[in-house]
Amino acid sequence: MSIVEFREKEMYQQKKLREEHTSSSGASFCKEVTELRLTSIDSQAATSRPEFKSVSSRKSSTGFGRNCNNVHELLDCTVCMDLMHPPIYQCANGHTLCSSCKSRVHNCCPTCRHELGNIRCLVLEKVAESLELPCVYQNLGCIDTLPYYSKLKHEKNCKYRPYNCPYAGGECSVTGDIPYLVMHLKDDHEVDMHEGCSFSHRYVKSNPREVENATWMLTVFNCFGRQFCLHFEAFRLGTAPVYMAFLRFMGDDDDAKKFSYSLEVGGNGRKLMWQGTPRSIRDSHRKVRDSQDGLIIHRNLALFCSGNHGQELKLKVVGRIWRVR
Repeated sequence: MSIVEFREKEMYQQKKLREEHTSSSGASFCKEVTELRLTSIDSQAATSRPEFKSVSSRKSSTGFGRNCNNVHELLDCTVCMDLMHPPIYQCANGHTLCSSCKSRVHNCCPTCRHELGNIRCLVLEKVAESLELPCVYQNLGCIDTLPYYSKLKHEKNCKYRPYNCPYAGGECSVTGDIPYLVMHLKDDHEVDMHEGCSFSHRYVKSNPREVENATWMLTVFNCFGRQFCLHFEAFRLGTAPVYMAFLRFMGDDDDAKKFSYSLEVGGNGRKLMWQGTPRSIRDSHRKVRDSQDGLIIHRNLALFCSGNHGQELKLKVVGRIWRVR
């Protein structure tokens, strides 16, 4: 190849490279302009439409996934329908369920019937960390919004959670707020209602030695605009048969501490006295009884106070409730 031919070939290759560079630069420029224009149009459309504006501001102010009902639904266990907490398990097809239900379904996915194994759904656990949800008792007055993993702990102690029925004469599964439970006690359990802060009751049992583990809930007192339940029980304290009277407050413990009460029981020239703070109905009557937080009189002394040579129980219990703060 001559020198002239070599130079001509070199000039041709350089020209070809310049054309390719120009072509690629132009394509890149066109692509950048197109993307820029599309981005500008999308931005204008988003800011001109309220629904896009609210989504954008919500994402920036609350973080990923918060207040998102769809994400919330993903965290509902397909078996018990409660919110799932770590560890969250999934089958090979991606169906999830909570750890407590995993043992109940015998390691078989309830959705596709495949074997579950021990596959953790780490993505869903991570998503849950970003959520903030309202308390389940929001409709009862609680205004708290809580991180996902703190929600259950809060709800177990939320002051707005429903109260259990305080009736002690048998198992009752009714729950509700205080006004509802007062009507429930009156209508369904036929408990006596008493207006006032002082009271006097007489208990008469013709066969006291045959009474074991008996529970009577005699009266609900309406006092200072609040309600109190008087309990009287017969049970064994160790091997000794005893009677016990105590008062419970229909409300939370913080409010119960604003009141005090006294009880007196006796007869035949004898008297026992008790003064204390009413216990909240958040504590079951069994828990209060077992704590011995009330007036206790042994059966032999109760029968002695009754007279009649211990053939009949006749006890008069006098009480008073007052506000301490």
